[in-house]
Amino acid sequence: MQASLAELVAALGGELVGDADCRVDAIAPLERAGPSHISFLAQARLLPQLATTAAACVVVRPEHRDAASARGAAIVTADPYLYFARLTQWWAQRVRARPETGIHPSAVIEPVRDGPSASVGPLAYIGARRRIAAGACWRRRPPRRDAEVGAGTRLGPRVVFERGCRIGARGLVQAGAVIGGDGFGFAPDQGSWVKIEQLGAVRIGDDVEIGANTCIDRGALDDTVIDDGVKLDNLIQIGHNCHIGAHTAMAGCTGVAGSTRIGRHCTAGGSAMILGHLEIADHVHISAATVVSRSIRKPGHYSGFFPMDDNARWEKNAATLKQLHTLRDRIRALENKP
Repeated sequence: MQASLAELVAALGGELVGDADCRVDAIAPLERAGPSHISFLAQARLLPQLATTAAACVVVRPEHRDAASARGAAIVTADPYLYFARLTQWWAQRVRARPETGIHPSAVIEPVRDGPSASVGPLAYIGARRRIAAGACWRRRPPRRDAEVGAGTRLGPRVVFERGCRIGARGLVQAGAVIGGDGFGFAPDQGSWVKIEQLGAVRIGDDVEIGANTCIDRGALDDTVIDDGVKLDNLIQIGHNCHIGAHTAMAGCTGVAGSTRIGRHCTAGGSAMILGHLEIADHVHISAATVVSRSIRKPGHYSGFFPMDDNARWEKNAATLKQLHTLRDRIRALENKP
């Protein structure tokens, strides 16, 4: 799909600076945007990327108007992140296929009122005294339109493998796993939340095993990527736009927040928590229940957890805790003085 900048501004508002006839065919982050993409600048720390991005158009705040227009077209708005959220919704409405209306012959439906444009998919069950509104879509298994499953890969009972997702050869996805559900993305708007449509997918390599009830979210713009040989235990959450390197293994209940990149041959113990937008080097091993709150640039074994407290007091205590080893050495040196 292509859209002109004039169409976008007519639909979503904002002040257009530059060529109204310029056409874009995708939304992309600044660092990966190409000359046919539209991007956005929502955080001041990403301002250096504005000068280097190849995006045809960038959505910016008024204070960044001049910098943005110096390199190409721009849409100026008070809240670029909120504009981005609404842009994803506008885009999704035009590129996503609508489900076919009607009731599949294999569906089991007790007496129920259904809307004229409702869609009830294969093997769905709907109990009595339910009402399906017009335009509703009810499926036991979501559509697998454009999904790809490689040779020898097995999907267990109740696995959900969403549109556009791909998995390579010799994989195993155990019961109840959800591949390609929407990532957790919302833009704040005057006390409420505006959904950011997740326009990416999930790409999974060869020889990957995914445990029961594990969830791997689809990307917001780029795909979420699980490389060859990755092993994920049960009840793991992988956020949108993460990249998990080859042959990394994670134990049960590990959580990885969005846009984190984890290297090759890493491990994470059970209930480890890895915050978003971090970089984890190859050959990093994280102990069970460890909270990783900063990027890890060097291989090694990392551990750490700390009791919950009032945030300001917790930060002071954590800073002191990091100095305990040095303080111990200083005390020993003082004790050994004659």
